[in-house]
Amino acid sequence: MAAPSPTDHKSRKLLGRLSLPELRFVGDALRAETVGGVLLLVAAIAALLWANIPAISASYSSVRSFHIGPASLGLDLSLQHWAADGLLAVFFFVAGIELKRELVAGDLRDARAAALPVIAALCGMAVPAVVYVLVNVLGHGSTDGWAVPTATDIAFALAVLAVIGTSLPSALRAFLLTLAVVDDLFAILIIAVFFTSDIDFLALGGAFTGLALFWFLLRRGVHGWYVYVPLALVIWGLMYNSGVHATIAGVAMGLMLRCTRRDGEQHSPGERIEHLVRPLSAGLAVPLFALFSAGVSLSDEAIAQVFTRPETLGVVLGLVIGKTVGIFGGTWLAARFTKAELNEDLAWPDVLAVASLAGIGFTVSLLIGELAFADDPVLTDEVKAAVLIGSLIAAVIACVMLKLRNRRYRALTEAEERDEDHDGIPDIYEEHNPAYHLRMAEIYEERAAEHRRRAETEAATALQTAAGSTNDGDRPA
Repeated sequence: MAAPSPTDHKSRKLLGRLSLPELRFVGDALRAETVGGVLLLVAAIAALLWANIPAISASYSSVRSFHIGPASLGLDLSLQHWAADGLLAVFFFVAGIELKRELVAGDLRDARAAALPVIAALCGMAVPAVVYVLVNVLGHGSTDGWAVPTATDIAFALAVLAVIGTSLPSALRAFLLTLAVVDDLFAILIIAVFFTSDIDFLALGGAFTGLALFWFLLRRGVHGWYVYVPLALVIWGLMYNSGVHATIAGVAMGLMLRCTRRDGEQHSPGERIEHLVRPLSAGLAVPLFALFSAGVSLSDEAIAQVFTRPETLGVVLGLVIGKTVGIFGGTWLAARFTKAELNEDLAWPDVLAVASLAGIGFTVSLLIGELAFADDPVLTDEVKAAVLIGSLIAAVIACVMLKLRNRRYRALTEAEERDEDHDGIPDIYEEHNPAYHLRMAEIYEERAAEHRRRAETEAATALQTAAGSTNDGDRPA
């Protein structure tokens, strides 16, 4: 497919170079996500081994169904539910901060810049849902799981990149991260709207009162974890008992934090708190959720069932085909109708590879699978197996496409990171700065002078050696 061509001088770059602050933020965020993704991958493998080794598989079911918590507060939950409803609230809290930052200080603050990732993310969620529904309508299956293949797991995707040793240029990394942020927003809305029933309005009113108090304390500049952590736990407990999924409390509190910097501030409160909480989310909350949710049977019969049952086949095709077609098609359409021109350093197959990589759906897909088929434990496990298999297929396809371009990506990444004048700013961001070129001129002049000195030294040494050889030759035997 040919790239859309600009029609006038106001054409914009699609997936162009990031600003320097955005480049640094994206780099820090993705490094943290990559570490978390590797831990997530390890936890998922451990869960699969635990659930499929006959000698210990029974203990897996026993452990994750073990109940703990105060029953008088309506919180006598299994470990699996504590992981899904409690620990994932921390994950969604961080997602809320990321979303708030993108809206007020990142790419999403500019409507024109936000159009591309928003359109791509929407198409990347709508097309997998349509694929799932079509498969199940034609196969006479349940359409309840339409939302399962709509989510992207950025941490798992980055873990795959880390494992295969492939680097992405900053523009593609930022695009993938922004896609995931928008994806998380719509996943939260889906959970809130479609998986909420039997609302307890008294508990919900209490949760909203707690959120209002949380917001008021933030605006008054009250500090201290000993104030906010107990309040957050109360809000979470009330939200859980209201019937609304408890992770909504996490994202709501994350969205309330200020993510803009004031005079004299090096980091906003949202950035500081995200920096503190992200390790807890990526290093503990999400891996524990994976440990208690990803343990499904992967026998030959179970794997065959994934490709024959419409619900599970719809999940696999939604992740592998729907995500790729949706994100790539949405990106191309956004470029076509916003007069954007693809960055000359990239090609449309690069966008296709990232779209395929976004087909790795894990954390939120597993959560939605549990919610969609809560009344059918067998089908829940089969859908989880479909998520794992679909994500694996998407990862393999993406890895093949990315590996074909890895040499090009490495060259682009090295150019983005080169800092020959050692001032802490990549050279590519100083091309139009006269002071940079003067510094580089001095550096090259010093290098040239050093090479001249070395040349003179080597020449003198060579002459002395030659003279010594001549004298030795003239000396009588």
